[in-house]
Amino acid sequence: MTDEPVSLFINPTAGRGRAGRRLPQIQQHFERAGITLEVFASRAVGDMEQQVAAQVTAGANHVVVVGGDGSVHEAVNGIQHAGKPVTFSVIPSGTGNDFAKACGIAPDWQQATEALVGKLRNGDAPRAVDLGRMNERYFANGVGIGFDARVTRVARSIRWPIGNLVYLVALLRCLYSGVASPQLEVRSNSVHFTGPVTLATVCNGSWVGGLFHIAPPADNADAALDLLIAAPVSRLRILALLPKLMRGVHMHEPEVSHELVTSVVITASRDVEAHIDGEMQPPQRHFEFEILPGRLRLL
Repeated sequence: MTDEPVSLFINPTAGRGRAGRRLPQIQQHFERAGITLEVFASRAVGDMEQQVAAQVTAGANHVVVVGGDGSVHEAVNGIQHAGKPVTFSVIPSGTGNDFAKACGIAPDWQQATEALVGKLRNGDAPRAVDLGRMNERYFANGVGIGFDARVTRVARSIRWPIGNLVYLVALLRCLYSGVASPQLEVRSNSVHFTGPVTLATVCNGSWVGGLFHIAPPADNADAALDLLIAAPVSRLRILALLPKLMRGVHMHEPEVSHELVTSVVITASRDVEAHIDGEMQPPQRHFEFEILPGRLRLL
């Protein structure tokens, strides 16, 4: 069992406030196992990233995040900017929890907490997980450019307590207002494409929005990123593809292309929306990606 304090970082507002309400019970799990916690609460966007970087720089060796994919994103960037290898764990408490799903972490927060406490008590070794980098930001799960970024933006504006169904509602709202097809140039060692697209997504994990199995072959320990490009499609075609997308059986549809890449550059003819691990980015035109094999030590 670890004798060192474990640094737990929580976004109390994650999952429409569910993360904050769960904290006392999570602390009890650790206390019963005799594991000392140091708890740090995020107060604003970017705060967790700064706190994680500061604590890792000061000597923290084990970072636990209670939150969703946005919290994972901030923590991963904090760790990478600190430049020190630490053990990383997640207790999923967000809306989509796509990174946790990709890593085989129990979706139930209590089961995930019990499993993590057991691993710490037994002294289990962490496993290596890949990270990606887009321009100057690191990502754990993936980046979306185009339609799925727009869906993410709309989903973040919806306050209904409906869990990850919020992404389905957002998608339907976006369909109502129309589907744009930005012009992209995509270049890698294996891909050279120029033309209009509905979306381009670069995946480390296989899920987005909790509901959509967008890249079923993706493996976040294979030292590669999964690049998916969807050709321009109509609203009706998106509705027809939606059930397949949710089941992950869309990969052989004629509008979908898929490649494994270790690096890729995507350039848009105009500023386009993008999200990184579900966090909206300023509209931009130039995106450079690379895989960082085994960069994260996950317990």
